[in-house]
Amino acid sequence: MTPQELRVLCLSFEAVVEDFPFNPETSVFKVLGKMFALTNLGARPLTANLKCDPEDAVRLRAEHAGLIVPGRHMNKRHWNTVTVDGALPGRLVRELVEDSYDLVVAGLPRAERLRLDRP
Repeated sequence: MTPQELRVLCLSFEAVVEDFPFNPETSVFKVLGKMFALTNLGARPLTANLKCDPEDAVRLRAEHAGLIVPGRHMNKRHWNTVTVDGALPGRLVRELVEDSYDLVVAGLPRAERLRLDRP
């Protein structure tokens, strides 16, 4: 996945904005103000911090050692750093980004979830 493809994927979900709260190089993708993806689109290898169910996080790290690791600078129980530069199947990367978005949306108040049509 290229940096532009990752950016387009993250922005494809409803109510998502790209923000730069840390520095001009670090893209933070948020849904209704809550972060679901963080990446430096200019970094090589290209990685993204993505929210993950804790049990799935451990399993994914074991299945994809070195490509999915505990989230850098994040709560390592709930976040993974995923290499998205093509070493992992594109379908898996897309699923992980969508899962991250869904987990964050699930934590939003019910009224906001309903507004996103995700009860």
